[in-house]
Amino acid sequence: MNSSQQKKIVLGISGGVAAYKSAELTRLLVKAGYDVHVVMTEAATHFVGPVTFQALSGNLVYSDQWDARRPNNMPHIDLTRGAAAVLIAPASADVLAKVANGLCDDLLTTLVAARDCPLFVAPAMNRQMWENAPNQRNIAQLQADGIQIFGPGNGEQACGEVGDGRMLEAQEIFEHLEAALQPKLLKGQRVLITAGPTFERIDAVRGITNTSSGKMGYAIARAAYEAGAEVVLISGETALPTPIGSRRIDIKSAQQMHAAVESEVAASDIFIAVAAVADYHVLNASEQKIKKSAQQLTITLAPNPDILASVSTRANRPFCVGFAAESENLLEFAEAKRRRKQLPLLVANLAQSAMGADDNEVILLDDHGQTRLESAPKIDIARRLITHIARLCPSVK
Repeated sequence: MNSSQQKKIVLGISGGVAAYKSAELTRLLVKAGYDVHVVMTEAATHFVGPVTFQALSGNLVYSDQWDARRPNNMPHIDLTRGAAAVLIAPASADVLAKVANGLCDDLLTTLVAARDCPLFVAPAMNRQMWENAPNQRNIAQLQADGIQIFGPGNGEQACGEVGDGRMLEAQEIFEHLEAALQPKLLKGQRVLITAGPTFERIDAVRGITNTSSGKMGYAIARAAYEAGAEVVLISGETALPTPIGSRRIDIKSAQQMHAAVESEVAASDIFIAVAAVADYHVLNASEQKIKKSAQQLTITLAPNPDILASVSTRANRPFCVGFAAESENLLEFAEAKRRRKQLPLLVANLAQSAMGADDNEVILLDDHGQTRLESAPKIDIARRLITHIARLCPSVK
């Protein structure tokens, strides 16, 4: 069971072509374990039918404030009770204006006024509507009232124009919502993370690398941001999108990663070394492609810098977290690494079960002993790791 199980979300949908994205958003929320209750404005039903959202959410869809399906005829009161949040996506200029000024002329705006939970909005409109001075005043008022704005994005719009006002994609909104609902255990902390593989060049087209997907490091970056931290992610080459809230620095080789870490670590409170860093680089790398021949080819390897050790032995070091992916003798080798590198916390896992997978199972090793995190999606493992770090790190208040 993941961390969002049983949380109730009221998803408000107002009139706009971006309502089609809300179907995917509903699916993502339900898949993550949320109990989703959809409320549509009358205009929204002209873009996507209520039956679609009823099928995706598994709950009745409401659009009429006089809906008699509630015994007390008070859906504007009942729907938000016990909810973790109300999210309006898409939020049209009209709905934003009503909410900013406390108007209540339909079910959605009335339940917003009657809610006792946080409100989040994802604007969606033409770029000129977004830039319109009254709309910007309404946005400023919403922010002053403590309402969090997700987006908008910049790009092509249904009208054919390009600019700000486009609603964020469903996955982006989902991640923003998840981040907003997580406890801010690392508020005020600056977290530096390495992730992904490194690539050591042999010639112009070949190199030595490994099977690291970067998924665990990216999940930790997302979880650290959700916990309120400022996150810097130094990443080898992956196919993954930049995690929400992270400043990403792309590198290729271990030496490039080491240089990037050295430039960022002094300002960091926590360092989490997740990257699968190559132990060696090629001394006799060729600038051109090496042609195939019948002769044996000798590649001379030299050790790469030990990035984690160079950070953990600094005079004013951050709180250091290491990773150990082993193929055998997991606990023995992992604990030896932790002590050798003087780490307050090390995360151990079997390499053959974690590389490239969406789930992970790890053991946390620290001065107090061992904590096993049973197999779960990597984002859930990452959130539990962040909670553990928050308990151990001296700079976290």
